Amino acid sequence: MATALQTGGFVLGLLGAAAIIVATGMNNWSVKDRQGDVVTSVYTYKGLWQNCEVGTSGFTECRPLYGLLGFSGTFQAVRALMIVGIVLGVIGAMIALFSLKCLKMGSMEDSSKAKMTLTAGVMFIIAGICAIAGASIYANQIVASFMMTTYNPNYGGGMGQGMGIGGMGGEGNMMPRYTFGPALFVAWIGAALLLLGGILKCVAFRGLQPDKSTYTGVAYKVPQTQNRPVYDDHHAEDGKRDNQKYV
Repeated sequence: MATALQTGGFVLGLLGAAAIIVATGMNNWSVKDRQGDVVTSVYTYKGLWQNCEVGTSGFTECRPLYGLLGFSGTFQAVRALMIVGIVLGVIGAMIALFSLKCLKMGSMEDSSKAKMTLTAGVMFIIAGICAIAGASIYANQIVASFMMTTYNPNYGGGMGQGMGIGGMGGEGNMMPRYTFGPALFVAWIGAALLLLGGILKCVAFRGLQPDKSTYTGVAYKVPQTQNRPVYDDHHAEDGKRDNQKYV
């Protein structure tokens, strides 16, 4: 049972790490809300590293988001959380691979593999929390920007200045509204897989520990007795009589 949990946790953690890597590299974290737009309107979608715009001719133009000072702290925090999640997820997957019980590595003891399994599980959980936090912060900013542009079409702050939402592909003075992109859902799914894999790893840790008996045997050593000569009482009396004859 513990081996199955360990293997399942490794597979889920590996899939989760791959998912957040893909999500971080995707450019459609937020997409333009096309409700009410004409078919020939410009379509814009944005990610953590690039902003892209699809023209009426179907040609896509992307603008890289270079630099650190031109964006808000919230946007930088989302980037940092996703990168930390990727690093922890990849390292955890490597540790989980070498901790598999079916993989023999020299004379590694079962207790060492159990500790590696626990370490990988904790790293998966932390990576999942980072990914969920990053995606949720970005989603919260999208919701705030969507509500502001809904009630105030000329609104241009918040997401427009910090996360890159609302400053590209506008029509006149009307700020476009943005909604959740596919990358957000990929990030959430990957984070959930990481959390589930980490939990399975932590549960498997208890079953992988070597059995320790509650009774500790104590070795008892019999004391050595001194070899003393044993004399017969009859021989002792005869010896005394002989001695008396010679006196």
